[in-house]
Amino acid sequence: MASIKPSVPKGTRDFSPTEMVKRNYIFDTIKSVFRKYGYQQIETPTMENSSTLTGKYGDEGDKLIFKILNSGDFLAKVNPEKLTTHNSQLITSDISEKALRYDLTVPFARYVVQHQNEITFPFKRFQVQPVWRADRPQRGRYREFYQCDADVVGSDSLLNEAEFIMIYDEALGKLGLKDFSIKINNRKILSGIAQIIDKADNIIDLTVAIDKLDKIGLDGVIKELLERGFTQADIEKIKPVILLEGSNTEKLQSLREALADSETGLKGCDEIETVFNYIKSCPLQTAKLELDITLARGLNYYTGAIFEVKTNEVNMGSIGGGGRYDDLTGMFGLKGLTGVGISFGADRIYDVMEELNLFPAAANQSTQVLICNFDAAGEQYGLPLLQQLRRQNINAELYPAGAKIKKQMEYANNKNIPYTVVIGSDEMQSGLLSFKNMTTGNQEKLTAEEIVEKLVDNRATI
Repeated sequence: MASIKPSVPKGTRDFSPTEMVKRNYIFDTIKSVFRKYGYQQIETPTMENSSTLTGKYGDEGDKLIFKILNSGDFLAKVNPEKLTTHNSQLITSDISEKALRYDLTVPFARYVVQHQNEITFPFKRFQVQPVWRADRPQRGRYREFYQCDADVVGSDSLLNEAEFIMIYDEALGKLGLKDFSIKINNRKILSGIAQIIDKADNIIDLTVAIDKLDKIGLDGVIKELLERGFTQADIEKIKPVILLEGSNTEKLQSLREALADSETGLKGCDEIETVFNYIKSCPLQTAKLELDITLARGLNYYTGAIFEVKTNEVNMGSIGGGGRYDDLTGMFGLKGLTGVGISFGADRIYDVMEELNLFPAAANQSTQVLICNFDAAGEQYGLPLLQQLRRQNINAELYPAGAKIKKQMEYANNKNIPYTVVIGSDEMQSGLLSFKNMTTGNQEKLTAEEIVEKLVDNRATI
């Protein structure tokens, strides 16, 4: 058999044991906050029917969906003449009926409709699973990446939006981020802007262009708007709105004045103000909450509040986002069920935490104590201690007999194991085992019971 050079597809990665410990630290922290706010976990399949996904993310999003060829000997059953002379007639649906998840929200909407008779509404769910996008790989952007989503459907209360802001604040604060912004806008405000320039039918073109302000600047946005059919007069009307400055209160006041002739736009302002009032009653601990009128998020299904989270400590794209969607389930036959949700970009959060050195020391190790021995007798002697430790939920390993103590200590150092126990003939005779702190180098003689007690007492620090 020919030798194959090992590699992974572009935009995907392997994760080492050390990386997995850190990733699970992120997942577990976020999950704990979700549960605190009453959210329950579900999972959906890696692949969905193509019809479930297409048409939900806009033209640009649809281009990034990974499609899956029909399995088995499907192509073998196709007329060879059709394959060789009429390829243009082989449309996508003929050869690909399934696709990889693009996000977790649309599959969630499908889940809600399919399981509506089993669900208690409002339904609050969270989901931590990978998604796939055929994007150009670059720093902070992958083709396979995890999302940590939370959504609530069946409630139009803006308290949900406020609680998602609190969830971002608490979860990211627990992960150690100290300077991050939660940006909020409302699609009704953007619709109002389109209405005041008589371009209500061009709302998608407007939002797609505005959403790129951070990337291409004002001149780039203006150029794109002109290319999309907006006039210079239109741009002069909306430019002051796009470039709003001041406090959140001042921005809202300016928006109310600019959108005075748009009922939709004013309703969007009212919704934003309601969310701000909820937050006043539950002040944020770390995050900066900012009304950002340029925030558009190009996904077609958002209808109300929209969110985006960015760290101010590292040059990185958004690390979270979401918004309200009034009738996403209607695409699957269940009309009038409003929902709102957010997502944490776990991979980007990981990169931010690595750069800022935010992972706790415990996240660099999984085994807490290694039992070392000189021979088979020491190995046998250590087995009862190993069981005692594990029964106390202390992560413990017993190194197999036959290796030199130096090699066993190197193993402990390489795995960042904080404590070792050495068992030799003297230790077995006296019953006092050599217990060593691998960080400080401090070593003492203790009984097996004393070692268990010490590790249990020190559980929070190892």
